[in-house]
Amino acid sequence: MKNKVLNTIEKYNLINSGDKLVLAVSGGPDSMCMLNILQELKEEKKSFDIVVAHVNHQIRQEAAEDEEYVRLYCLKNQIDFYSKSIDIQKLAHTSKIGLEEAGRIARYEFFDDIASKTNANKVAVAHNKNDKIETIIMHVLRGCGIEGLKGIEPKRGHIIRPLIECERKDIENYCNQKQLNPKIDKTNLDITYTRNKIRHVVIPYIQKEFNPNIIQSIENLSDIIIQEDAFIEKQTETIYKHLLIEENAKDIIIDLKNFNLQETVIKSRIIRYIIKRLFHSNKSIEKVHIEDIIKLCHNNIGNKYLKPNKNCKVLVKNHKIYFINQE
Repeated sequence: MKNKVLNTIEKYNLINSGDKLVLAVSGGPDSMCMLNILQELKEEKKSFDIVVAHVNHQIRQEAAEDEEYVRLYCLKNQIDFYSKSIDIQKLAHTSKIGLEEAGRIARYEFFDDIASKTNANKVAVAHNKNDKIETIIMHVLRGCGIEGLKGIEPKRGHIIRPLIECERKDIENYCNQKQLNPKIDKTNLDITYTRNKIRHVVIPYIQKEFNPNIIQSIENLSDIIIQEDAFIEKQTETIYKHLLIEENAKDIIIDLKNFNLQETVIKSRIIRYIIKRLFHSNKSIEKVHIEDIIKLCHNNIGNKYLKPNKNCKVLVKNHKIYFINQE
């Protein structure tokens, strides 16, 4: 296991000499496996440092025990430990979002806060290969493009995933061998949650009835998609530079005629690329918005505009397309 994790770190350049990592540790098998392996690598290589961050979601009665378990591990191994209790149910209700989404947002905000306080430059989370495959299946069920088939990437910004090429069964075996006795979150067995149903019902059914190697098969698909998506993204950047007339923090203006000459797939990519440059994310723009913008540009009627969301305005005027940030 340690060699597999080390290979992943080196393959994707996840950890460099001098890095300081915030390890997101819940106390479950995945995060304890990551913590134990990175602790050993830190002691062997002495080229990076780690601190641990733990979030108590206040949902389960055992949450306090999980927190104490992680704290004692860190105390024993002389690792700086930071924890925070957050009423996730209240946060979800107040924000009008699901429990899973509320928990994810709260965790990453806390991890980034600890990174800032400790001068850490990376946050390590313990997603594994099974998590990646489950995510891809969820994306397919909801309807997704190429990007959704990539699943969970080994690195995104300052977030790294050292276990992303490890299967859950190998992680659990490692925990047993090392006698880590990780905590088990019983909510992970509740199949009323979509991910849990995919994990405990859908994938086992596919393995039994269709393909016992479905995890690796979808992993192979993801690898191909990642390579091809990277190529298309490079092409998109090149074409964007050719179309670009003006760019600043509030506006991006591109040439209408040359935009209309592009293939539909490139038009869609250009729009998503521009939205991401303006708003640092393209999650707020959906397929229907992109189709409407392409139609608006194709009709080429001057001074017509669309508002895909409250902060974005797309205007066709004087043979140009204006993407305007109205935040």
